[in-house]
Amino acid sequence: MSLSRMRTFIEVYRQRSISSAARSLNLTQPAVSQHISGLEVVIGRPLFERSPSGVKPTSAADELAADIGDKLDVAEAALSSARARSMDIEGVLQIVGYGGFLEEILSEQLLPLLESGIKVRLHIGNNDLITSLLLEGHCDLGVSAQPVFDTRLKSEAIFTNKVLPVASPSVAERILAAEKYDEAIRSEPLLAYNLELSLIDHWLVKNRISVEGLVPAMVSQDLRSQRKLLVKGFGWSVMPEFLCREQIAKGELVELPSPIGTREIQYYLLWLPSALRQARVAHARQSLLNQLDYDVGS
Repeated sequence: MSLSRMRTFIEVYRQRSISSAARSLNLTQPAVSQHISGLEVVIGRPLFERSPSGVKPTSAADELAADIGDKLDVAEAALSSARARSMDIEGVLQIVGYGGFLEEILSEQLLPLLESGIKVRLHIGNNDLITSLLLEGHCDLGVSAQPVFDTRLKSEAIFTNKVLPVASPSVAERILAAEKYDEAIRSEPLLAYNLELSLIDHWLVKNRISVEGLVPAMVSQDLRSQRKLLVKGFGWSVMPEFLCREQIAKGELVELPSPIGTREIQYYLLWLPSALRQARVAHARQSLLNQLDYDVGS
């Protein structure tokens, strides 16, 4: 059972499409079909049910994918990393992720890659855009604050950080002087990452503060713009500690009380397994995993 046939099978299995797998593998559709037919002969059972809309895996395909899928990804990544150590890995690396994390955390970890000759292009996007750009092959690596749910992508946790409720000293003083803390904080303007209040509602719920009817005064997917407004004395927010640590140390922001406790946010490195066949991408992925120590509460 050849490595190329196994890779073809995994690509068809993940994409549920022979034509999509062919494009991803840079093969013709007949070649992909031939690889699958050859595997079916070896195994003695059909792997896919064909239909006009694509292919549906059989139970035999599910079993085979479970047996070899992750192992194949690891093997190919190891081979690509080995090639990267012995060949020219110069090129352009496209990375998409949350702006604050890319600029405040990831950027300095890119130095070894830049020094090796790899050119890096950073793109800002939310989780939906990150997923789309990776699946469509427009970006090589992604960074998300959400675990990956699309089975075509792989991810690994790379960074964990506390999220803190923060405001300027003047706003904090006004909130703390109020008779009822929960009512006072809800009465101040709220700055949020999105309308779903993804960071904020978890903190509110954990601290038993009602989220009902809470509408942000401002929504921005770059928390650094919110940080500027907070420092100016407008509103409050909940953000990762790495984005407000310096401002708290300078006294420009203060951490608001968390009656029950704070929570943590995890960041993940995302990639399309087939992208690791490129030595440049495999090398960059491993470099970033090595550079970014995954340390809970760091």
